[in-house]
Amino acid sequence: MRLALAVLLAMSVPAGAQVADLVDRSAFRVCADPANLPLSSKDGTGFENRIADLFARKRGVPVEYTWFPQVNGFIRRTLAAGKCDVVIGYAQGDELVLNTNHYYTSTHVLVVRADGELTGVQTLSDPALKGHKLGVVAGSPPATHVARLGMMALARPYDLMTDRRVEDPAGDMLRDVESGVTDGALMWGPIAGPLAKGNPNLKVIPLLQETAPPRLFFRITMGVRAGEDAWKRELNSMIRRNQADIDAILRDAGVPLVDDYGKALKPAAP
Repeated sequence: MRLALAVLLAMSVPAGAQVADLVDRSAFRVCADPANLPLSSKDGTGFENRIADLFARKRGVPVEYTWFPQVNGFIRRTLAAGKCDVVIGYAQGDELVLNTNHYYTSTHVLVVRADGELTGVQTLSDPALKGHKLGVVAGSPPATHVARLGMMALARPYDLMTDRRVEDPAGDMLRDVESGVTDGALMWGPIAGPLAKGNPNLKVIPLLQETAPPRLFFRITMGVRAGEDAWKRELNSMIRRNQADIDAILRDAGVPLVDDYGKALKPAAP
């Protein structure tokens, strides 16, 4: 699949053209999911929308979106097809895109009821979790930990890749915790944190003390087409110059920011 995508990427460049020539600098052209709150939304309320607005404003150009659900084929149908020039949030090291420098690091979290007995849990190996039903995203790093620790029999699985226009697994996970269907939910922090923000019934616990693989923290970059090194450098420069504003957007949204090694919460700027 990835080899085929590489071929598609090559075919998307006109013969003799430089890859960077595909970037339209008259607009900030963003590839995004139209229904992926709290990250992105067609109504512009996601925190990735706000970061896109910031970058477009700094560049003095409008934002233009190509909308497509973030499922299989997302990169092929958007970025690789030349319809847009940047994916605002992409995990560092993914082979489908050329990554910029990372602009934040976050971690998976455990969401529990604020008045429940699991509020003191800090690691997935905590004996307090034994016998409890946890919501787990199928195929995610926490699912591997749950299986290794022998807790999968009681786990409730939720889909990883879905069309958020018709399904809402993240919302379902939080509602199930709140209603008692599950005792906790293992979720990606930038999704769980904003969705649970302001809900007094839920507590979000960043998982910062796990030592066994797989790691639970990830550095998040922007993604561009392979070979677009000049565009990548431009974005790297913008990230560096606007890091404080980016952090402010993420903190306001409720994203748990951690240090680059996933060991501690990132301190707020003075």
